[in-house]
Amino acid sequence: MKAFLILEDGTVFEGTSIGSTREVISEIVFNTSMTGYLEVLTDPSYAGQAVCMTYPLIGNYGITDDMESGRPWPDGFIVRELSRIPSNFRCKGTIQDFLVKHDIPGIAGIDTRALTKILRDRGTMNGMITTNENYKFEEIEPKLKAYSTGDVVSKVTCDSKSVLNGNGKKVALLDFGAKKNIAKSLNDRGCEVTIYPAHTKAEEILKTNPDGIMLSNGPGDPKDCGPIIDEVRKLYESNTPIFAICLGHQLMALATGADTHKLKYGHRGGNHPVKDLETGKVYISSQNHGYVVDTDKLDPKVATPAFVNVNDGTNEGLKYTGKNIFTVQFHPEACPGPQDSGYLFDRFIKMMGGAQ
Repeated sequence: MKAFLILEDGTVFEGTSIGSTREVISEIVFNTSMTGYLEVLTDPSYAGQAVCMTYPLIGNYGITDDMESGRPWPDGFIVRELSRIPSNFRCKGTIQDFLVKHDIPGIAGIDTRALTKILRDRGTMNGMITTNENYKFEEIEPKLKAYSTGDVVSKVTCDSKSVLNGNGKKVALLDFGAKKNIAKSLNDRGCEVTIYPAHTKAEEILKTNPDGIMLSNGPGDPKDCGPIIDEVRKLYESNTPIFAICLGHQLMALATGADTHKLKYGHRGGNHPVKDLETGKVYISSQNHGYVVDTDKLDPKVATPAFVNVNDGTNEGLKYTGKNIFTVQFHPEACPGPQDSGYLFDRFIKMMGGAQ
């Protein structure tokens, strides 16, 4: 069946329908990872977006147990070529069946390189995936321009509190759309991890006297999280050690008077170099974000830059002055991606008074 990807600037790509045949409007973004498509599909940070994979062949090892949440989150999936006969000893099915099962529409057979170049040149934009060959752009255009991701954090966060038992430090993890490997990375280091829904009040967390607090990744514009930002401010004032990743990093910055802005096309993939400004070392990182902290409006009495993106010079982390708090824009838990910066979890354990 034919399918069409229609961008809000009028560009149209024609390909083949994969997954669900329903029509969807979403923000179109691209990911440069060569592997890890299942982790990408199950990363809650993609809620409200349709993902284009720049690597040309996707699905060759099928669906495995490498899921970062209980279900996929993107609104749509865009690939150059979908492997319909996967080969892997861990394979439990095909991507096609996985997309159909979860009612996610997609399109294959388009020039994903051309699409990526358009998004890089003109910036991230909204688009529609449809199988309707009789579409009229003048009717679609207002809907495309009106689309926004909205309050996606409320959509992806957990419904109730849960605990991963451990014999080490007690960590409270605020789930803004957390990937499973964040809690696992802490639990593997002996931590008892209590996972809280995104809108949990700071008082509820602090009354349990955690040794540390983890603020997770998540989707959407951080400025849409007003009530959460208020609670993060209370956590900041508590003097409890805090480690934050991606959206959590942005929310902590906003809670302490800094600002954020949207990138032209974001950072999404497993090959982004970041420099540790304290050691001068450069690490290859996994990233998935469309917003960054504006360091021009950063008060050095509150926080100073700790990491910088080697490609474009944007902020990749902050160290908070006089506080046991550090935050990063990239994903030290990776999945998919390199494990270069996993040492940051050890730094967090040390901050909480544990063994390095």
